Amino acid sequence: MPTYNKLVRDRIPEIIEQTGKSYRTTVLTEEAYITELKKKAQEELNEFLESQSKEEAMEELADLLEIVHALANTYGASIEQVEEIRRKKAEKRGGFQERMFLIDVDDE
Repeated sequence: MPTYNKLVRDRIPEIIEQTGKSYRTTVLTEEAYITELKKKAQEELNEFLESQSKEEAMEELADLLEIVHALANTYGASIEQVEEIRRKKAEKRGGFQERMFLIDVDDE
């Protein structure tokens, strides 16, 4: 029996059950949930960085976005609130569309 010890999407137990396999799960505390969401974000980011095609990249970005939604919710915020913060930061500091790469700053 493989051991996973990781956060999974809500319907994974149902999908496992449909294959006729048994499984064990537990419900995490809020603190443990946030910790596992952060681990999952890192896992999904690594999978995105290793993606070999546009399709794979989009799948991993969608997974990352799902994690962002869940994390926002754990902090009592909606994705719309997160988007508003993102928008304000973009207005103030810009986005990344211009591909600007800072080499150095002469501070003299």
